[in-house]
Amino acid sequence: MQITSPERLVQFRKLLQSELFPLLEVTVGPLSKQSQLLIAVASLEPLAGFVKNRRCPTGRRPSDRLCLATALFAKAIYNLPTTRHLIQRLHSDIQLLRLCGWQRFCEVPTEATFSRAFAEFATAGLPAQVHAALVRQAQPEHVHEYIARDSTAIEARQRLAEDKPKATAPAKPRAHPPYKTKSGWHQRGARGKKGPHPRAQASARGCRLQRQQHMTLPEMLADLPQQCALGAKKNSQGQPQYWRGFKLHWDVADGGRIPISCILTSASVHDSQVAIPLMQMSAQRVRWQCELMDSAYDAKLIRAHSQKLGHQALIPPNPSHARSARENAFSEEDKQRFKKRTIVEQLNGRLKDEFGGRLIYVRGAVKIMAHLMFGIVALTVDQLLRFTG
Repeated sequence: MQITSPERLVQFRKLLQSELFPLLEVTVGPLSKQSQLLIAVASLEPLAGFVKNRRCPTGRRPSDRLCLATALFAKAIYNLPTTRHLIQRLHSDIQLLRLCGWQRFCEVPTEATFSRAFAEFATAGLPAQVHAALVRQAQPEHVHEYIARDSTAIEARQRLAEDKPKATAPAKPRAHPPYKTKSGWHQRGARGKKGPHPRAQASARGCRLQRQQHMTLPEMLADLPQQCALGAKKNSQGQPQYWRGFKLHWDVADGGRIPISCILTSASVHDSQVAIPLMQMSAQRVRWQCELMDSAYDAKLIRAHSQKLGHQALIPPNPSHARSARENAFSEEDKQRFKKRTIVEQLNGRLKDEFGGRLIYVRGAVKIMAHLMFGIVALTVDQLLRFTG
């Protein structure tokens, strides 16, 4: 079923409640809220168009990838911590077993099969593709009043990138210390030859915000670090918060409080470095008028890029930027509008407490992003149905 307008989204909700849910309750019994959400996720954006079963001319028949994908969405919806807990739930819950597409307990794959299928979905970006299609088709004609942008800490159970054991390499000849002249930094080689210093090369390329002005969206995403790192950020009480892992940056739109775009980076990446990629990604999916960001995004290049896309950037001045504080001071009306930015913090809590965002046992940025996106898709569908009733 393709959703092309808010009116059809309301019709879809009524169809679920009046026809589909009663029909399924006759077959599998009374449906809980989590079961209803799993049915809505599988029906609102059919997974068959994104999942392809592997063909094996010889040997054992591979497990149904559509059932596996539905089960992984169920893992996020039921907030199960590991795949082992999901398999145990499938072996004890006949209703969940049938909703995922299996008829008998012996058909449930092993934990290794789930792991291989999850790795395939993560590499192909399956949940991210489902989320992008869902957002584009949910409200294409609607122009959102504002989009709120922020990031949240994602803790990971893995080593830091610099803590990984490195292969021993032959000793390099001792280099001469760098020296600075009027033309910049220079470095003498092992034999005294002069050449540009890496610090000068980095300065010539410009900062990341400057480079992003001339990059495409895939180039911006490839330029963002994604290794495990240490992060620090002030919480809502203004106290510093430290963690090891990653950082999830996302845009949330009003009119349903729907996640629009999501990007995962290292925990050490500053929020301002991901503002322009999020703008570009969200602009391909929805339309909006105003952007709400906190003082961490207070930069001329971010404001200029927002204006270039035809949006108004509502960013409180950074206290450390005296000139920005004079030029971009908030009026009383702006202060009232900026209060709506709290919708991002609300979804941060829902993702972590209800859809598996706090229970992450996979490793690597690709798999962690896929784990989060399974929960974000379920959260998006829940928000759409909740605000269209």
